[in-house]
Amino acid sequence: MAVDPRQMVAGFLTLSMFVMLGNMIKHDHFTPAGEELSLDATGVELNEMRVADSTEMTEITRAGVEFQEESGEEIKPCWSKPRPNVQESNGFVTFSLTIGPEYHISQITDAVVIARYLGATLVLPEIRGNELGKRRKFEDMYDVDKFMMSLDGVVKVIHSLPDEVTAKKPAVIRVPNRVTEEFITETIEPIFQRNNYLRLATIFSSVSLKQKESSNKDLDSTACLAMFSGLELKPEFSAVAKQMLDRLKEISKKSDGMVLAIDMQTELLEKKICKTSGGVQRKGCYYPQEVVNFLKKVGFSANTTIYLTETWWHKSLNTLKEAFPNTYTKDDIMPADKKGEFLKSGDSYLARALDLKICSQSDVFIPAIPGLFYGHVTGKRIASGLTHIIVPAPVISTSALASEFVSTYVSKKSHLAYSCYC
Repeated sequence: MAVDPRQMVAGFLTLSMFVMLGNMIKHDHFTPAGEELSLDATGVELNEMRVADSTEMTEITRAGVEFQEESGEEIKPCWSKPRPNVQESNGFVTFSLTIGPEYHISQITDAVVIARYLGATLVLPEIRGNELGKRRKFEDMYDVDKFMMSLDGVVKVIHSLPDEVTAKKPAVIRVPNRVTEEFITETIEPIFQRNNYLRLATIFSSVSLKQKESSNKDLDSTACLAMFSGLELKPEFSAVAKQMLDRLKEISKKSDGMVLAIDMQTELLEKKICKTSGGVQRKGCYYPQEVVNFLKKVGFSANTTIYLTETWWHKSLNTLKEAFPNTYTKDDIMPADKKGEFLKSGDSYLARALDLKICSQSDVFIPAIPGLFYGHVTGKRIASGLTHIIVPAPVISTSALASEFVSTYVSKKSHLAYSCYC
């Protein structure tokens, strides 16, 4: 019997409708109400299950950029706590914390290493502010109990000098940052033997935190302990940083779920740190528009939540806000009842300490200014397994992968943190 072509077409269409209906029913049963298919920044549909199940694939973040997968778990120290020092102290080492929190970490580390080598007692430092004559006690900013406990048995620490020593004049020694055993032996020890009361002044001729060769495992362990386990903000100050980071994460959940922290200090862009003697912009310093161009080219979406290490908003940042509306300064996200203490006190140290804490714990960190802040944030992130650190650079092509700009501290494992943690 001849088959009518029109009946064949009708049958095919009917079958197609049943298939489509079946898919719709299946979708309704297995996709929760309100859940939409995942799209990346370019609008390309992603198979999230397939990405999650493949251990070989690169993790694709919801901001549209690609990173190698990181566990987010703290790695373990590959150093042991230095052996207990049972010798009687034969002198005192004093010093002050200056310039800012990122410098405090280095100053503490050098002082602890020197005191350990000399078998001297370390006196808790005072903190000198940027303004002449402005000082505060160590315990006014840092967790003194945790600091002293971390050094228990390694270096003897006291709150203040004995009265009989206070009347004496200390030998003042200029110490290069990341002091070496050779410098201690040749320069500091002979002076200490003549005058067992030293005052250290750390000189920052270099801000690199790359690994250096050393054969003194005891001093290396002491440095690791001092740099990564000793210095912490007071609990109430750390709580403020946590409140701010929690607020940023809450904002990010409404967009792409990523918090990007950028160390950007526009007031430094016109100063020596970012200008050569000829007035040319130094490598590693980036203006807001340059940062915008970089972020766009490596794939960050407009929904990315950005934290800037700026205290107040000023017009030079408008270009960032236009491209990335979810961009905030400390003034934008800090609890109102804390602004007087942290932002209006005239002491920038506390505000900078919050920056250090937030940048160390954000999803991604980008240093738009070179220096110790970048180095110490990177060290803390490595120790916590948070290695998404991208260093800006000119991007010639219209697009690039963020993974191409991962900090060499991480990609080459050149940061000294890798000699302390593994």
